[in-house]
Amino acid sequence: MSATPDTVHEGPAEFRVETIETTSLGDRSYLAHDGETAVVVDPQRDIDRITALLEARGLRLSHVVETHVHNDYVSGGLELARSTGATYVLAAGDDLAFEYRPVADGDVLEAGRMRLEVLHTPGHTHHHVSYVLQDADGQVHGVFTGGSMLYGATGRTDLVRPEDTEQLTHAQYHSVRRLAAELPADTPVYPTHGFGSFCSATPTSGDASTVGAQAEVNPALTLAEQDYVETLIAGLGAFPAYYAHMGPLNREGAGPVDLSLPEPVDPAELRRRIEAGEWVVDLRERTAFAAGHLAGSLGFELSTNFVTYLGWLLPWGAPLTLIGKSAEQVAQARRELVRIGIDRLAGTAHGEIDELTDGRAVRAYPVSDFAGLAAALAERPDGVAVLDARRDDERAGGGVHGSLHIPIHELAERVDEVPEGEVWVYCGSGYRASIAASILDHPGREVVLVDDDYSRAADAGLHAEKPESARA
Repeated sequence: MSATPDTVHEGPAEFRVETIETTSLGDRSYLAHDGETAVVVDPQRDIDRITALLEARGLRLSHVVETHVHNDYVSGGLELARSTGATYVLAAGDDLAFEYRPVADGDVLEAGRMRLEVLHTPGHTHHHVSYVLQDADGQVHGVFTGGSMLYGATGRTDLVRPEDTEQLTHAQYHSVRRLAAELPADTPVYPTHGFGSFCSATPTSGDASTVGAQAEVNPALTLAEQDYVETLIAGLGAFPAYYAHMGPLNREGAGPVDLSLPEPVDPAELRRRIEAGEWVVDLRERTAFAAGHLAGSLGFELSTNFVTYLGWLLPWGAPLTLIGKSAEQVAQARRELVRIGIDRLAGTAHGEIDELTDGRAVRAYPVSDFAGLAAALAERPDGVAVLDARRDDERAGGGVHGSLHIPIHELAERVDEVPEGEVWVYCGSGYRASIAASILDHPGREVVLVDDDYSRAADAGLHAEKPESARA
């Protein structure tokens, strides 16, 4: 969520590219400028971070450019362009409900002393483009690659339509190879995705790179075409359910956001909403939630993965009430949520949990680690159930002996498969397990959260390459 400057070129033009990081979604936006005129690439919804940078640097924004119609977040591009008078630029060919400047392969945008040459790089989407940053002499100073060439990976190709995936994967291969063939090896690469984003087809590596460095590590540049296609498609796993709504929202054009908070909800109303089956989400740290929470509330710790998993699990359009330890914590959650198009909150509450109970007793459950799980299994081998909330690709690398595997995004529909009694829940780090524990917590079931890194399961003697479980 920070903005950190990165000098691209030390010379007469003094071009700079500043990164606006959105770690919660694994994405980056960029502000490129020559000291006077600026261009913004792939902006997030909360544009106040960008306008603050423009003001602080004394820059005039000439263009807002998108590499593609995004499928993982709601763009702030249209509102940023409207509010600043900048030209809004997207690739020609998409059916959009607003005015913009369409660009195609070979087009050049002039922005002060900067030039942006458009390269059609389909793969992540059909009309995806990259922008080559040049000076007036044609010298290349960087390339904005969106969801094409990432750091050690490429953007996933299955977000448009399932029937287009194979075609787009072949296109992605050729697009990355085109970038490598046409750009100097020392060209800095500025991708939008790949820093934890599910838009990356495979995990990325590194925080910066060049075209030449990618030639050594990027699968589109090191594998034969069919090997690349088969490997990428075979590795495509589940992606957040809210992605289905991002493209349509971006084609319609998102308006300005209101980051103010609704009036606080009193404890009696919180209880009524929970009893009515509404989503009441507690933002506090997962260990604080485990130590005491409102019965029926759900724990989604406000940390890096918050918006991805809440957006994934929350039924689209369902009323959402947030509980936080402070108004500031709730406000930060609100900012995260508007980035994926959740603009309305049904209400908020904050303060000590004992002040929000409406006179009812709080619920609690224990927190342990993999060593504790190993001890419990040794003491009560037939009395302890174990739930693995990781993804399928993680489970393929092994799991705890005899554990039941239900990925967190499937748990709500498969909760009846989890036995009553004592259930220990784990994942890769404890975050998803904490969400699962909050879903499972109810009278008749004793939940224990394994708040530990899965790498320590082997130290506790629990890791199995092929977990033995008829239920897995």
